[in-house]
Amino acid sequence: MHSLGFHIHAPTLIESPKARFLIVDTPSSNNLPYYIKEFERWQVTDVVRCCEPTYSKEILKDRGIETHDFVFSDGASPPDAIIHTWLQLIDDRFDNKEHENSCIAIHCVAGMGRAPVLVAIALIEQGMAPLDAVTFIRERRRGAINKQQLKFIEAYQPRSKKQCIIC
Repeated sequence: MHSLGFHIHAPTLIESPKARFLIVDTPSSNNLPYYIKEFERWQVTDVVRCCEPTYSKEILKDRGIETHDFVFSDGASPPDAIIHTWLQLIDDRFDNKEHENSCIAIHCVAGMGRAPVLVAIALIEQGMAPLDAVTFIRERRRGAINKQQLKFIEAYQPRSKKQCIIC
């Protein structure tokens, strides 16, 4: 239980050589000030919501943080359109010297399924083996990624391989 009277998991920083992600529980209007402090601490430039909105984007926008809605079903794997948009956001943020120390915060309801799956996809795209990506995340956020999502990640093919013109 947090000192403000609400139950949350601690924010989980996932760092790779090319990107930084902060997996969090879903903020609400009541606890958003706590999350804003964490976002500022980790230099968050973007927040990705994988669940229905529980707070106004305007509050974050006023602090220079862009909010993106990549909503998909709880316990499920992300559709291709969301994966494409997610990877485009990562390219836009981390392939840009202007955002060199940026961090993307990402959440679903508890930060245990949808958000970690998208982070795992990002790690795989950066060259990490699928099961290594899951282990890397689970070492930092216990219980992340369910069985169905694990099967999806095991079968996930990085877009660089999907787009190979000689394969």
